[in-house]
Amino acid sequence: MNHESRTRLLLGDEALQRLSTVRVILFGVGGVGSWCAEALVRTGISHLTIVDSDVVCASNINRQLPATTKTIGQPKVEVLRQRLLDINPAADIQALCQVYNASTSASFRLDTYDYIIDAIDSLRDKAHLILTATSTPATFFSAMGAALKIDPSRITTAEFWKVRGCPLAAALRRRFREAKTFPAKKFQCVYSEEVLKNKIQPAEGEERANGSLVHITAISGFTLASLLIRHVTTMVLRT
Repeated sequence: MNHESRTRLLLGDEALQRLSTVRVILFGVGGVGSWCAEALVRTGISHLTIVDSDVVCASNINRQLPATTKTIGQPKVEVLRQRLLDINPAADIQALCQVYNASTSASFRLDTYDYIIDAIDSLRDKAHLILTATSTPATFFSAMGAALKIDPSRITTAEFWKVRGCPLAAALRRRFREAKTFPAKKFQCVYSEEVLKNKIQPAEGEERANGSLVHITAISGFTLASLLIRHVTTMVLRT
């Protein structure tokens, strides 16, 4: 049996063929995005572009797939690309060590992709990506906040305007309303309404950050990947 045999048994030949031909771009390969990329390639996605400008640092090791003591200082996309090619050497994995923002948006040619996935943290850049991606023919999925959570059973999905209890989603909606600029179409999000507090505050001079755990980031990433996989299989059933 080859590496796709168990996937084929469950999804069938048509779905597997479709997964191997769709073009996907994923923005952000940190805590959520890295696990999403792994799930996509293990399930049959063969054309994947991963975008992230960061390098691996020690604080990533507790929750991000590319992060180990041996990869500190290396670009996350390059580490992840090699891992994905180890899974499927025949896959077309493009690694772009770049930032997505208003000035770089056009360079990604989003209208050439079938699926666009958002797993970035910056509120401003995330809002811009949502507006841009929903204006293309591509199907778009987005990850909301995955920090300050500990209960994986509360991770779920909903259409963006129906997400409740997530501060990041609320901030995005507020930003859109204030600017009177809105996403061009509806899209599904991964989120959890659980919001805890840090038990320890950063020392003076340390970077302010929220605590997060791998079982939350990984399950969020896998759930994000599942939105695409289920969309593909549903489209196959309709044809």
